[in-house]
Amino acid sequence: MPVQFDPGAFSPGRIVENYLDFRLALQNTDALLEALFATLALALLAEILGIILGLALALLKLSRSRLLRFPAQVYVDVFRGTPLLVQLIIIYFTTPLIGISFTSLFYAGLVALTLNSAAYVAEIFRSGIESIDKGQMEAGRASGLSYTQTMRHIIVPQAFRRTIPPLTNEFVTLVKDTSLISVIGFTELLRWARVEQSSTFNGSPLIVAALIYLAICLPLIYLAGRLERRLNRRTA
Repeated sequence: MPVQFDPGAFSPGRIVENYLDFRLALQNTDALLEALFATLALALLAEILGIILGLALALLKLSRSRLLRFPAQVYVDVFRGTPLLVQLIIIYFTTPLIGISFTSLFYAGLVALTLNSAAYVAEIFRSGIESIDKGQMEAGRASGLSYTQTMRHIIVPQAFRRTIPPLTNEFVTLVKDTSLISVIGFTELLRWARVEQSSTFNGSPLIVAALIYLAICLPLIYLAGRLERRLNRRTA
């Protein structure tokens, strides 16, 4: 049998004892708060940097020059087409071979999350820019603005408003993806839970971590849905 079941070990009392003992799980609140702060800092900084890099990539993909479009497309394809975990391991464990070393685990995780997020943000911005009516560009050019000025002052601001819901969803993804950084030994929320679970031989710290992820992500998911519905009503 692929799964063995012990009826004697399965009972509501043992479930509560091994998964819902929050007093045991929260006995080291200082470490939990540090891990939570690290998780949020990683996600927020990666989102900001990912938006900056992603917007640049989106503009390159929309460029009329093939020399600019091609490397941007390759970047997006590579980072969207390979697992973030593989990217993280390559960035942290193999870059010293070419003379690049990170001074802290935090920066290694931040670089991996940023580079990965930028690929998805680029597609979000690309679709947002392409959703703007072509007449907006023509009107801007007719008024004497250059292509760059029209993109900067007319197209991109409108596209950015339309991309707020998917960017919010991307931030939710980043919050959850920070758990992968525990692979290189950085203490974020999941690693805190694993350390506590190992020291107490109890699954409650993992349940606490899952509940914290839910408390962060669910409001953002509902907010993104609400913003998207409001945007659809305005564009209808």
